[in-house]
Amino acid sequence: MFRHTIPLGRILGIPIGLDYSWFLIFGLLTWSLATGYYPAEFRDWPAAQYWITAGVTAALMFSCVLLHELGHSVVALRFKVPVRSITLFIFGGVAQLAAEPPSASAEFQIAIAGPIVSFVLAALFAALQMAFAGAESLFALAKYLAFINAMLASFNLIPGFPLDGGRVFRAIVWGFTKNFRRATLIAATVGRFIAFLFIAFGVWQVFSGHVANGVWIIFIGWFLDTAAVAQTQQQMLQGFLAGHKVSEAMSRDYLSIPGPATLQELVDSHVLGEGRRTFMVGSDGRSEGLLTLHSIKSVPKAEWATTTAAQAMIPMERLKSIQPEAEVWTALELMDRDGVNQLPVISGGNVVGLLSRDSVITYLRTLQEIAK
Repeated sequence: MFRHTIPLGRILGIPIGLDYSWFLIFGLLTWSLATGYYPAEFRDWPAAQYWITAGVTAALMFSCVLLHELGHSVVALRFKVPVRSITLFIFGGVAQLAAEPPSASAEFQIAIAGPIVSFVLAALFAALQMAFAGAESLFALAKYLAFINAMLASFNLIPGFPLDGGRVFRAIVWGFTKNFRRATLIAATVGRFIAFLFIAFGVWQVFSGHVANGVWIIFIGWFLDTAAVAQTQQQMLQGFLAGHKVSEAMSRDYLSIPGPATLQELVDSHVLGEGRRTFMVGSDGRSEGLLTLHSIKSVPKAEWATTTAAQAMIPMERLKSIQPEAEVWTALELMDRDGVNQLPVISGGNVVGLLSRDSVITYLRTLQEIAK
């Protein structure tokens, strides 16, 4: 989802990143607070005070968003659900889970944790507001953060998937139906309806003269609708692949090359000559590793003539693999979780095929043609 992020470090082992779109919203929020909100609420401040207070407020607001996402993440980890990353972006933040929750109860607790954190922060800043009554800048900052955290929690509880409220709604439907896929489709449909309400309200705002607010609300509605459609498509894809095994989708037409072959030989003969992008490396019928075009490109071109496949490959002991009897959807989840584009298919200690995203797409096309 986020291809261009600036790494900020790790918290609880979770990578924290900053999407480039964050700078846009940070700048707009700072400008809006410094030129609109604070001058209207607190008159006669020096210009520098408005801008400094606005900048600190914007930074703390995103710190609160990070805590909101950490709330989801901590509970997810408690249920053994891996958290791939937390990214701050134009709409706030998102914790990317590497797997679906194991139960409706787990889904409910993970989803509700973020809003609970935001409500606690709202209460904390409301208390600080009273403590800072004699220091106007700190009072103003605490007042705004109490308001914005309460708004963040309330907005996220709207039952529009994939907002937290939509996930809470999915957990409830999941609990009643005992069917995760059906619950997701219902929640996504409700989410699309709410997204269209946002868009309609935004259009009304535009025609009422509130152009900036209207455009922003339309943008939020569009984002929610896009996310809900993506969830619907994912569930349809999962349903389409249900019951189909890796052995049906894997490619048996992979090329095994000897370890001493140089990268230049491979590029000239097989990459450029045949369009191949993935190779198994081995000898005497035994696979030693996997070599991809990405691995080749990581080696400077000037060294291709002297670097062997064995030196550039990913050794088998470091490779994720899959069994031929595993479901295709399980393999796709494994690829997504580990950020790989292909998996060796191993049976009885031997490589019997190679499953790649491309081979899954080809298999899906075949299924669709048969279904027509």
